[in-house]
Amino acid sequence: MKERIAGFILMCAVVPMAILGYLIICYVGFLGKTERARSGVRALDHFVNASVFNGYAWESISSHAWRERDHKRWARFVIWLTDQFQQDHCRRANKREQPLVDLMLQKGLHKQTIK
Repeated sequence: MKERIAGFILMCAVVPMAILGYLIICYVGFLGKTERARSGVRALDHFVNASVFNGYAWESISSHAWRERDHKRWARFVIWLTDQFQQDHCRRANKREQPLVDLMLQKGLHKQTIK
């Protein structure tokens, strides 16, 4: 129960900042430094992967899709879609991110933290 209460309180603060962050990404993406927008998009990618696709918070949607390609229809769609822009994007993302995923699992960072 503590974890749910802490999560609710945290989300009350984080969601408004996330909306502001999204607006900043849009603004910076068109008018500012590409590096700043890229960092924000990467963080948003990880957030969506964790919340929408039930993936790891430290993994991109692309890498997650590559891991799930044989089991999930959404993963095959993501792979097809990204291949339209960059061939083998998901495979390369997974190759780059899988050592990090393995380390996080080894260290137990996916386990509950508030008890």
